[in-house]
Amino acid sequence: MLPVDSRQLENVKGELLKLTKKETMAQRSLDRSAEETEQKNSRLSVMAQRGQDRKSEETEEKINSRLSYMAQIWIFVFCKTNIMLICFHL
Repeated sequence: MLPVDSRQLENVKGELLKLTKKETMAQRSLDRSAEETEQKNSRLSVMAQRGQDRKSEETEEKINSRLSYMAQIWIFVFCKTNIMLICFHL
């Protein structure tokens, strides 16, 4: 085995410490990136759900509008028919 002086040993320890710090920083960066991606996906999911809710509300409003229109037509026809019957019997 080759002799190792203390200076070489300190250099190796220093390099190992630098690599460990770089690895830790890289892992933190990956963790941050994963968290940001998760947050973006969550926001997109919320936006998509809101869009679906809005579309559903619009559809319900259209249905209610059509029903209201049909009811108005029916009432008009019913009243007109009854008025004609009353006039016919006079």
